[in-house]
This record gives sequence, C-alpha cells and structure tokens, in this order.
Amino acid sequence: MKTNELVKLLKQNGCHLVGSRKKHDMWYSPISDSVVFVPRHGAREIPTGTLNGILKQAGLQ
Repeated sequence: MKTNELVKLLKQNGCHLVGSRKKHDMWYSPISDSVVFVPRHGAREIPTGTLNGILKQAGLQ
C-alpha cells in the first residue's frame, strides 16, 4: 500500500492530521485514541511490517 492509499483509509475511518515532522505526518485516531506516525515516502510502497504496525496502532486491524 502506498502512503496516499493509507491516508485515504485513515480519513475514511475518522482520523485527522494533527501535525507533521520532517519525514512523517502525525495522525490522530479516535478509534484507538492515539497518535499514529505515517511516513511520507512518495510513490513508494510502505513496507508490510510498518503498514501493519500503523494499522494496529490506529485500531484498524
């Protein structure tokens, strides 16, 4: 999954952007009541382990 696809998924589940850093964006997930860091890798695929970790932290998996 690419970063833009992950962002769409987060938005569909009620998450919103709360800030950004040099190479990552911070998204708030109301499902898990936590902040999730999402890397900005452009058109590259997010590694499977990283993606699964993000989804788990966001309460989507």
